Amino acid sequence: MKYLILGAGPAGLTFANKLKENGEKDFLVLEKEKEAGGLCRSVNVDGSPFDIGGGHFLDVRRPHVNEFLFQFMPKEEWNLYNRDSRIEVNENEVNHPIEANIWQMKLEDQVEYLKSIAVAGCNLGTDMPLKFTDWIYWKLGNKIAEDYMIPYNQKMFNKELDQLGTYWLEKLPNVSFEETLLSCLTKKAYGKQPGHAQFYYPKKYGYGELWLRMAENIKENIEYNQDVKSIDFDKKEITTSDNKTYQADTIITTIPWLEFSKINGMPEKIKKSIQELKYSSIQTEYFEENLDTEAHWIYYPDPKLPYHRILVRHNFCDNSRGYWTETNSERIEMEEPNNNFKYLNKYAYPLNTINKPQIMQELLEWCKTKNVYGLGRWGEHQHYNSDVTVDLAMQLVQKIIK
Repeated sequence: MKYLILGAGPAGLTFANKLKENGEKDFLVLEKEKEAGGLCRSVNVDGSPFDIGGGHFLDVRRPHVNEFLFQFMPKEEWNLYNRDSRIEVNENEVNHPIEANIWQMKLEDQVEYLKSIAVAGCNLGTDMPLKFTDWIYWKLGNKIAEDYMIPYNQKMFNKELDQLGTYWLEKLPNVSFEETLLSCLTKKAYGKQPGHAQFYYPKKYGYGELWLRMAENIKENIEYNQDVKSIDFDKKEITTSDNKTYQADTIITTIPWLEFSKINGMPEKIKKSIQELKYSSIQTEYFEENLDTEAHWIYYPDPKLPYHRILVRHNFCDNSRGYWTETNSERIEMEEPNNNFKYLNKYAYPLNTINKPQIMQELLEWCKTKNVYGLGRWGEHQHYNSDVTVDLAMQLVQKIIK
């Protein structure tokens, strides 16, 4: 065929539907699972939707993306929410982000955080360090680093943090002592709103419903239960676990590069570098109790708790109850045994290791010379939200369609 798309998650489905929108019929999507949606799939648990990949919401910041997606699931089928996300730290529950909401803490804690921020390296003009943990201290001060950022990232990634780079943290704002003091005195947040400041969530379904509808729109062009195992760049050929082979002029891969057990026709140096890519695995787990909070999700840096985040389902999913947790797979043994519904996502978050940008740049640039394109969270090994992934897929179609 002309286009072969690996993976029917947000990236693959968007690319395929944009091909169809442009009049292209000669394409095929291969999906490992029995249904579409990838990390954004939903299942029915306790009578209501449960998003198996954790918290996934449709952001409002890309109107052209939402306009495209509303073709499949009209706007009237969504609720619009103002984000309420919080952090529990030192017996304080404050709104996210922490640096803008120190004023919500106990007074004695506000004093300690202000003292720490005042002597943070970025406020003293010292040189920016290169290691992840040193950078956090330099950027946010000792208190935010030790009470929140470092323990939370250890829980979420459960890795040696100094294998992570600092390039992905540049979006964090400078924590100005003057602005933080002013916010504590005036009792209001400052600075830019974080992502998902407003978001859409379906009224009657889980987030996975959107992607099922997009898959239905191209149902003649999808094959399910096709586990891709090898790629041959010279032959432009894909082989699945049951030895089916597919050839195409152009291949779009949205699956993790580490899933290719065999790669032919790629320079050995680039092929070896793929093995250096790191990721974390996350288990989601359902609890039926309703929580006494209006928050949509809450972050927990406390290392004694196995999970790092909870999603309060009954506050964003109509006519539901309960909540679900997200726990790094390496911390699951800390949980109390129970019969709750659980789902393990092997590929949850790409890790931003120090050498990842160079690995991915060389890999993706070389692949383009062979008409193979990496796309989305796993094709590009970037922690993209679904709206970003959709946007990138829409752009890629316009770049390469012939």
